[in-house]
Amino acid sequence: MVDSKLTYKEAGVDTKEGERAVKLMKDHVKKTFDAGVLSNIGGFGSLYQPELSGISTPVLVAGTDGVGTKLMIAFMMDKHDTVGEDCVAMCVNDVLCQGAKPLFFLDYIATGSVKAEKIEQIVAGVANGCVLGKCALVGGETAEMPGLYEGNEYDMAGFCVGIVDRDKIVNGEKISEGDKLIGIKSSGLHSNGFSLARKVLFEKAGLTVNDTHEKLDGTIGEALLVPTRIYTKQVETILGHTQPRGLVHITGGGFYENIPRIMPAGLGVRINKNTWERPAIFDVISQLGHIDEKEMFSTFNMGIGLMAIVRATEAEALINVLKSAGEDASVIGEVSLGAGVTLW
Repeated sequence: MVDSKLTYKEAGVDTKEGERAVKLMKDHVKKTFDAGVLSNIGGFGSLYQPELSGISTPVLVAGTDGVGTKLMIAFMMDKHDTVGEDCVAMCVNDVLCQGAKPLFFLDYIATGSVKAEKIEQIVAGVANGCVLGKCALVGGETAEMPGLYEGNEYDMAGFCVGIVDRDKIVNGEKISEGDKLIGIKSSGLHSNGFSLARKVLFEKAGLTVNDTHEKLDGTIGEALLVPTRIYTKQVETILGHTQPRGLVHITGGGFYENIPRIMPAGLGVRINKNTWERPAIFDVISQLGHIDEKEMFSTFNMGIGLMAIVRATEAEALINVLKSAGEDASVIGEVSLGAGVTLW
């Protein structure tokens, strides 16, 4: 008996479906292109020529991140057109915190089985994020890995590169006692704390993504899938008005881990937790899970996705500038002697 000849497709990898996915995503990708993009989709490498006028000493800033277990909500809802935006946001927002201008972005999607229309939805979300983040989607990779990922599961990661003049890098070194913290609102959980959120909502409370809650508009799944805000426009507004002493992206680890990352030795912050309105999803998770306040602020952004630390004399004027640009911002605290984060 002669053994039948196996093919790559019979082993679980359909290269033709991958090619079809690339064709479907091309229009989404092209809408992110700017004058710096020198290569087309499908090359072995991506070419980008940055605009350097007005930058005396250019420094590249790079960031990488993923979406985490928020993807599991997308699986449950079979909705895949927003998680790409989350991926862009998590990378771009980190780059922005150095005072950098995002230049370009690349994505990586790994899945057990490529379905062209689903990949198109994911990449459409990435492209939307790149438009909001003002960066070009110059390349990416879709890897089909049967046996490593089950069925239609997938994971994704992103990579962003930005540029900043060395003299204008924002790194926290000049933060001083008395400086004010300006909080800029989040849209919800963003892309952090989903392992705790899922345990509370789905395991402990027994809810599903299709259930509703009196405090929420729409379903549980819709509240969880609200895309992470991308703060390019807000940081541009801040940098157009002043040179902030620090910028903080509130991600995993919440207030207690992210703020100290940029604080000089001997300085901490005092934050009045009643100076902004939290999205209702945080109260729902806290109440259903009986989670104490410190754990909430250690895990989630609690309604503040970005903080700018500025001189006390600049705070009021900057808030007015942000409000004129359509942003809801407020002073939420100040820098103090000591260490860490104190909430009151």
